[in-house]
Amino acid sequence: MKKLKLTRRQALTAVSAGAVGSFLKWSFPSFTIARSEQDKPALLGGPKVRTAPWPSWPIWDREAENSIIEMLRTGRWWRGNGEHIVEFEKKYAELMGAKRCLATASGTTALMVSLQALGVDAGDEVLVSPFTFIATYNVVFYQKALPVFVDTDPETFLIDPSKIESRITERTTAIIPVHIYGLPVDMDRVNEVARKHNLKVIEDACQAWLAEYKGKKVGNFGHTGCFSFQNSKNLPAGEGGAIISDNDELMDLCHSIHNCGRPYGSVKRTSNYPINGGNNRMQQIQALILMSQMKRILRDFEIRIENAKYLDSKLKEIPGIKTYKLVHESAKSAYHLYPFRFISQEFNNMPRETFIRALNAEGIPCMPGYGPQNKDGLIEQMLTSRGFKRLFPESRLKQWREENVLPGNDQLCREAVIFSQSMLLGTRNDMDDIVNAITKIYKNRQALAEYKG
Repeated sequence: MKKLKLTRRQALTAVSAGAVGSFLKWSFPSFTIARSEQDKPALLGGPKVRTAPWPSWPIWDREAENSIIEMLRTGRWWRGNGEHIVEFEKKYAELMGAKRCLATASGTTALMVSLQALGVDAGDEVLVSPFTFIATYNVVFYQKALPVFVDTDPETFLIDPSKIESRITERTTAIIPVHIYGLPVDMDRVNEVARKHNLKVIEDACQAWLAEYKGKKVGNFGHTGCFSFQNSKNLPAGEGGAIISDNDELMDLCHSIHNCGRPYGSVKRTSNYPINGGNNRMQQIQALILMSQMKRILRDFEIRIENAKYLDSKLKEIPGIKTYKLVHESAKSAYHLYPFRFISQEFNNMPRETFIRALNAEGIPCMPGYGPQNKDGLIEQMLTSRGFKRLFPESRLKQWREENVLPGNDQLCREAVIFSQSMLLGTRNDMDDIVNAITKIYKNRQALAEYKG
């Protein structure tokens, strides 16, 4: 009998249609029909697909210890009399292909300094991505400005450029596109709208070190690009952040703002503190940790890309698993997190929560993506605050509430599932464990859809 070649998706769909008997004699190179206790889901008492541990994170470099101890013994622990932060800034700017870098206390403070330096002020409006960490819009509130959410494209996990222009008002001064999970935003389309309406562009690249859009590192497309070095990040130092830009005057201003308003470069000394600023400085020890971690970042970046592409090719063959879509064929993600969408209907209406529990039970750690941040309680707290009632007329706040309807983002928040970046540092066999576990769950979707535990 002639063998019929099927993709994994076709094979699984055939089984789901109850056609097992008709297909038993066909050849399935990478797929075996469940026939034993071995295929029983771990959540229902079967054996796990994986019992081995996953790569841990962060990974310490013992070679960095001597330089850290030497720095501690000198007493030069802070930026004011330390040389290591300047060295890190130079190296990070080179790594990212930027003219200047300013090290900050965190990714959040990098965003805050950028907003102030670019003139975002009380009563302004700033367009933001809703599928993001809370810091992206919290920093807008810190400026006493109003964050206005632009809907998400569920296929890309990113801001939908076609929805930006409709959210602009006479008060809009800036836009913060977020390269979430390391996925690059379509910056050509964002900048096209920004130029048309004279908006400042602050790239939230806090999860996107080395990610590329059309051959250029993200963070270099806006007026500033902001990065985070928090403990979970691909380039970690516990805490820390950075701003990059090619604009010398703007970076001088950022430097002054982040250092209590002291003069710097083109920010002239009219007094000891000529402008308003805060203490958002990085510490020497963070710079030393970062420079040691930078030794591995390029190698890790390539490993994550290779494993992510392999997962893409395998997971797209499983019905109900929708992998992310890159905005351009040449785009490269940093894969701070590896995301996909879980389509419940193709898993016999299994709840996403059950899918995640089942996958965790198989030894594959995962979690849901971000929730609908545009509906967080803190937003209403700010809108009803005394300050915001003074800054914005009630008619504008009423309109904001009425327009805060983001169906694309709501869909993504219901469907997104993510793997951590450290998992992508594993082997090809590790990636196969992920694929095999999801395949096992799909084959047992009926039993798991009925699970009430």
